[in-house]
Amino acid sequence: MSRLVTISNRVALPSQLQAAQGGLAVGLRAALEESGGIWYGWDGGVDERITGPRAPRVQTHNSVRYATLRLSRTEYDRYYLGFANRVLWPLFHYRMSFVHCRNPLLEGYWEVNRLFAEHLPSLLDGDEIIWVHDYHFIPCGELLREQGVTAPIGFFLHTPFPPWDIIRALPDHSRFLRALCRYDLIGFQTTIDRDNFLDCLRHLDPQPTPLPRAEVFPIGIDVDQVANAARRGFNSQQGRRLEQSLRDRRLIIGVDRLDYSKGLRNRFEAYESLLEQHSEHRSDIVFLQIAPVSRGDVPEYEEIRQHLEYMAGHINGRFAEYDWVPLRYLNRGFHRTNVLGFLARSHVGLVTPMRDGMNLVAKEFVAAQNPENPGALVLSLHAGAAQELDSALLVNPYNVDDVVDGLHRALTMPLAERHERWQAMMASLRRNDIHRWRTDFVDALHDAHRARVAGAL
Repeated sequence: MSRLVTISNRVALPSQLQAAQGGLAVGLRAALEESGGIWYGWDGGVDERITGPRAPRVQTHNSVRYATLRLSRTEYDRYYLGFANRVLWPLFHYRMSFVHCRNPLLEGYWEVNRLFAEHLPSLLDGDEIIWVHDYHFIPCGELLREQGVTAPIGFFLHTPFPPWDIIRALPDHSRFLRALCRYDLIGFQTTIDRDNFLDCLRHLDPQPTPLPRAEVFPIGIDVDQVANAARRGFNSQQGRRLEQSLRDRRLIIGVDRLDYSKGLRNRFEAYESLLEQHSEHRSDIVFLQIAPVSRGDVPEYEEIRQHLEYMAGHINGRFAEYDWVPLRYLNRGFHRTNVLGFLARSHVGLVTPMRDGMNLVAKEFVAAQNPENPGALVLSLHAGAAQELDSALLVNPYNVDDVVDGLHRALTMPLAERHERWQAMMASLRRNDIHRWRTDFVDALHDAHRARVAGAL
């Protein structure tokens, strides 16, 4: 078995694994432990004293080697805060008005990718497959080839991939597209993303050769692990506290990073309109929105936070009673088990991003439900998860009234319909779980590399 090498912007170090908020770390760790692999990336730290070369810090746990590099302040500002989060992230989520680029940011992005590419070969033994993750490391495959790495190299994009008319706003876009073509395999969340990428390649002149293999691998969850953790969270002290505080009211829940792509402004507006148009729900429901701060150093995120705080105060000020507060808005994260327990207690899951690569919270909400009395999922048409969870109540997040209608339908849906929809969604989750995602990608990467090598002979 070839050893798996995973490259990602952040590495889930052994000390952080238990508190990981997402299931991706769990899935990748299992694959790495099976092959005695390497998890390589940024350690999340910034060192003001770094001015030049540095060596990766390596630690081993359960046969996995965790190799990390620390960034200098300039690298962090240009690569992470600057190009990754103020150019690539908004552009890949179709939010052109948030794109802000200067040439030093572009140069810093490539420099950090080159830094990671230059240090990886010393960690390799010669029988590896390399799996690069997400928009932070688009050029990494090309730069590894320049370092003489001949192993299979695949890339998986967790975000959406936008159409040509948006991609061409990316500075040096043809360079990025040609860099992607140096991978043996590129994985996307949906057919829309894959087709957008292939269409972008048609605009390149001359056409890159050979073209990479591009396929769809919708990321899943570990269904049984989520269900078991949800039961523990449901019965935990925090779960019981939540139940007591609700006083038999029904719970609507949203769990998102604080980000403009998540549609939180429209979501709050829709909830206000629901209370306005359907007074029968007042005092009978509570909306809990968990939105931990992310990328707080990016100015656009502070603006969103301030506006949401204003909206939360406005909604509560307008509708609250002395014994009922309609909206609970929390700017902090919780342990994964507690979050899953909150999902299990919820009657409605409200997942309405303006655009999302997949959105695993939607899948976790479904898996966390009580099979005897499952809740209803209101899901954005523009989340990748909507391609699989088509039995959810699909809504257009740009149309506030459509979200209002979805919420009202969810709150009034009969048990028989909720159960039928939940069963269909659970069947989809089990067909495409995180283990299938991982094995399908790795198997396809082996095949793509063999085909590429044979074509070069």
